[in-house]
This record gives sequence, structure tokens and C-alpha cells, in this order.
Amino acid sequence: MTTFWWVRHGPTHETTFTGWRDVPADLSDRDALARLSEFLPEDAVVISSDLQRAQATADVIQGDRRRLPDHPGLREFDFGEWDGLSFDVVGQKWPDLARGYWERPGDVRAPGGESWNEAEKRVEAARQEIQTNGHDNVVAVAHYGAILSQVRVAAKVPAFEVLVHRIDNLSVTCIPPSGPATLINHVL
Repeated sequence: MTTFWWVRHGPTHETTFTGWRDVPADLSDRDALARLSEFLPEDAVVISSDLQRAQATADVIQGDRRRLPDHPGLREFDFGEWDGLSFDVVGQKWPDLARGYWERPGDVRAPGGESWNEAEKRVEAARQEIQTNGHDNVVAVAHYGAILSQVRVAAKVPAFEVLVHRIDNLSVTCIPPSGPATLINHVL
């Protein structure tokens, strides 16, 4: 039985949709990163998405923990043509689609991107694959949408209900093998 310690990567300071676009994280707050690393279980293995903002965050908080290869299944949602655009531009260019994406998350997808259901299926498959390795604790450095999808799976609620959760940069969302997720949503 594996407990997942989901960590959202360091801030990117992007003000646009940032999905599979590979942008760096700002990891200048070394004190916050040290507190985060100290908080996480020492016996955990560390894995991250293959996007640089997650990779670099995992590198910094890894400490003496064993590192697993980066996993593309832990990437952020693929926003397709929206990636790099502001929320205002997306809302103006695709008003009905943008509204549906947030109000009815499920099968609605950005042009050239993936829907909530497709992204959740990808992230859940990655989580199950990682879990089969028999680790008691896994620190998974990932992204807002990827973590929210796992909160939804654990809570067994509709996707719309988890969109109210904040998943701050450098926050921890602990999901034990059974039971609800424990949201520790602040820089420690």
C-alpha cells in the first residue's frame, strides 16, 4: 500500500495557460524548499513529471531519497492551442468552449489538447504503474491539474467539485492508500 505525497512544482510566474509548454520554475526560495524536503518522509522515493519545472523541483527536494526516472504520465493537462495564451484571450476566442471546459470538466477539451477525462486517465495510469513497484511512500512532483485529478479519484467526486481546491506551488497533497486526501496546501 503506497502513500503518495504530491508536490506541486516551484512557481513559474507564467500568467497564461501552461500545460506541456516546458518552462522553468523559480527555485530561489531555498528556505521553503529545505522545509518542504524536511517535511517529506525520508524513506520515500522521488519521481517527477518530465517537464523541467517539475524535474528541477524534484532535484532540489530529493535529499538522500532514491530518484525514479521522470514520468511523462505525470505532466500537466495538455492545453493544446491554449498553451501560452491568457485566460482572457482564450475566453474571447473560444467563449463557449472555455466556459464548458471549466463548468463541465470531463470530455470538453481545448483545441489540440486533452479533456479532463483523458488527462485524468493518463495520470491515474502513471500512478498505478508507480504504485506497483511496492514503495510505501512516493513523493511525486507534478502539476496543478495532475494533482487535482488524483484528489478527484481519491475523493470519488465529480471533477467540477475539485476545481475549488487550491494547489499552491511547493504545496503537499498527501493521498494515503485508502481514505480522503490530506491537503497541506502551503509552503511549509
